[in-house]
Amino acid sequence: MTDKGDAANNALAETDNYMVWEVREPDGEITYHVELGAVTLHFFREEWDEFLRLIKVASSNS
Repeated sequence: MTDKGDAANNALAETDNYMVWEVREPDGEITYHVELGAVTLHFFREEWDEFLRLIKVASSNS
């Protein structure tokens, strides 16, 4: 998926209600986005890595 040529978007996962995608910004940095209904979370790489660790711990405790 692309957004008017100013940044390259790549869907990582999608369900009927949620979506995760990454965007390669014009400066080369990759940002990560998690859409949860009306809420969208935006992460830089370091934040994304921490968020993934959090989700792995939470899922292993369920």
